[in-house]
Amino acid sequence: MSRSPRQALSLSAWVIVIGCHFSVASASDPKSDEGVLFHDSHFHLTNYVQEGPSLSEFLRLMGTKVGRSMVSGIPLQQQWMYANTGDFAPTYYTQTDAPLYYYSFTDAIIAHEYLRLKPEERKRFDPMITGFNPTDMYAADHIRRVLMTFPGVFSGIGEFSIHKEFVSSKISGEVATLENKALDRILEFAGEVGLPVVLHCDVNTPFPRPDQDPYIVVKLKELADRHPETVVIWAHIGLGRVVRPVKDQLAMVERGLRERESKNIHFDISWDETAKYLVGKPEAIEATADLINRFPTRFLFGTDCVAPKTQEQYLEVYEMYEPLLSQLTPEAKHLLLKGNYERIFDEARRSVRVKECSKATGASA
Repeated sequence: MSRSPRQALSLSAWVIVIGCHFSVASASDPKSDEGVLFHDSHFHLTNYVQEGPSLSEFLRLMGTKVGRSMVSGIPLQQQWMYANTGDFAPTYYTQTDAPLYYYSFTDAIIAHEYLRLKPEERKRFDPMITGFNPTDMYAADHIRRVLMTFPGVFSGIGEFSIHKEFVSSKISGEVATLENKALDRILEFAGEVGLPVVLHCDVNTPFPRPDQDPYIVVKLKELADRHPETVVIWAHIGLGRVVRPVKDQLAMVERGLRERESKNIHFDISWDETAKYLVGKPEAIEATADLINRFPTRFLFGTDCVAPKTQEQYLEVYEMYEPLLSQLTPEAKHLLLKGNYERIFDEARRSVRVKECSKATGASA
């Protein structure tokens, strides 16, 4: 049976209710928040070969210092090509010229780890769906299928990448773009269900010419404007290993924050590669702190740590940002580290669980 795009995305076409025996986890208890440094809005349990700690092990690394965390796999698998690296098994995309490919089983890994936890432990995690190809018109159907298979588990989508230095060109198949209709279908479905989207999209090309127009920024804003009901979290404010801030980047971000049409866009400052730009110079710290202090509801902190082995390793990014945190107002610091996470992901939990419990209306899938 043929389907229109709208029919394919309609909740009434996919919700199957066997019985809503799961409950929506409550918001964070302020009384248990003492001593908690932050909630992590950007974390990867597995690396580029799908290895990492169990969620139980990660919970021990969080300890009492980290309250809650979104948790996602890596949507890409690094191929081990013997002709390229021989007996050396690469675990990161910069270690080999071999291609990357989309790895859908990562979502099942995350769900399996989550469901192994005790109910009280689960409240500290917000699992994310990442195992799809954003150039595939069926990607939204994959997300729908994951929600159907693991009801009561997932709270959002991402992190997944559109433009990413050294990665985009290594992925087999069609290159992802911000104008791809498949991406529109993903964000449309996310808005309908209430899933926030964590999107990696470089602010510019890796080695731009002087005064090159950062065309990616315009296209990203147009994407968010096409989906005003979808919460979009722009990972790393578009920065990367060699993707530096464009001219007047903070002023550009401020213009977006002031525009009513872009109120659904949020920014995370995760990744040590981002921190090196934002806290690298006193003037950068001052300007970034000023922007967060004036728009405190739009920024989130995350580590972007990948498969950490020790608590010291896990907390490195937080410690890097201490010079910035010390210049924030108490309100802005709370919202950056905890409050905005709670607002976005508590609402996501509520919305997604309600949609999962909604009775099917009989529309054909």
